[in-house]
Amino acid sequence: MSTEIKFLTKNFGQYDTSSIGSYMNIGGFEALRKAVNMNPEDICTLLSDAKIRGRGGAEYPLGRKWSQARAVRGENKVIICNADEGETTTFKDRELIKNDPFNLIEAMIIAGFVCGATDGYIYMRAEYACHRPTLLNAIRQAKNYGFLGENILGKGFDFNIHLYSGGGAYVCGEGTALIRSIEGKAGRPRMKPPFIKVSGVFARPTCLNNVESLSLVPHLLLDQDTYMHCGTGESIGTKLVSVAGNVNNPGVFEIPFGTTVREIIYNLAGGIQHDREIQLIQFGGASGKVTDASILDTPYTYDDLRAAGVMVGSGGILVIDKRTSVIDFLRMNQEFFSEESCGQCTPCREGNLHIKIILDKLAKGEATEQDIKTMSTIARVMSMSSLCGLGETAQNTLQSAMKKFPEVFALGGAKA
Repeated sequence: MSTEIKFLTKNFGQYDTSSIGSYMNIGGFEALRKAVNMNPEDICTLLSDAKIRGRGGAEYPLGRKWSQARAVRGENKVIICNADEGETTTFKDRELIKNDPFNLIEAMIIAGFVCGATDGYIYMRAEYACHRPTLLNAIRQAKNYGFLGENILGKGFDFNIHLYSGGGAYVCGEGTALIRSIEGKAGRPRMKPPFIKVSGVFARPTCLNNVESLSLVPHLLLDQDTYMHCGTGESIGTKLVSVAGNVNNPGVFEIPFGTTVREIIYNLAGGIQHDREIQLIQFGGASGKVTDASILDTPYTYDDLRAAGVMVGSGGILVIDKRTSVIDFLRMNQEFFSEESCGQCTPCREGNLHIKIILDKLAKGEATEQDIKTMSTIARVMSMSSLCGLGETAQNTLQSAMKKFPEVFALGGAKA
């Protein structure tokens, strides 16, 4: 039995990704032609009716974001496509860039039209450098065919797209750090307000979207019915999930919301290697929460996963079997955040370091009851007082593990 669906991924393998003509032969840029003849507010309403939430992890409603961006006063607005995808175990955006680059370009042009922007920036993570030629070629051909530049499709609409590469910093997935990186500054978050929708890149009004969020729009404009008939409840449509870890068939799969976690792991990802038992499952990357195998029959929806103590987040699903202890997994996760913290704010800089020290003590059987209390306090302070989302979510994994696996944090429990 398969629960995979082809909506966002229906163009994969259907055209030559180096040729705009090939893309147009399968209906490419028809969504743009439709969009420029619509009222932009109607497009925002369509996105709101489809209940699309941001696919990068924040889950902010896309229709509301575009409507707010459109309402902001100011000239020379900007659309940014966040293709940094630094979240561990998340690699869905890479597949969209590699297999359907012209759709992403078309989506950004539509976003520019709706929000009243004149420029688009794609910020792509350094590790995806091999895909730069694909996007640069798509941008060049789109401009040659009149889909970028001045007076697009004769509608008096001007829009251009620029490609930037990151420097490998995880923190640049955060909006303000990403913007500062584009501006040539150190990729460190800044305080808000001003919010980026008012003053973003180069102090221009900016609307920032994830690759998957944008890529949905052209498909939805041409085929709303198929999307609206997928999913369940408040989770309408489809979602790309990246499954990694101790599974037989790791990869990216497009599923209708409502598919159970068991179906994702066993039907699509091929089950656990050598039929081992599941130790834990992490949802949404390194900043995501963890749970145990009791979640397997839970539907993959925003509400059901939240009720189970985890979140959809970036769509990453990491499956860990019994060979890895909970403590060793937390130490690995914490090492990542200790390395990737930009060090700008004290709660994140010092908090990550000291939690790493306590986890190491716990693994050696040297931690005290006071150490466990201190670690819990630090995690809570970080979530409430860090400057950006990295520090706020860095201890999601630890805090959820302390709730789900309390026996591991009892003295002498480091081997659990």
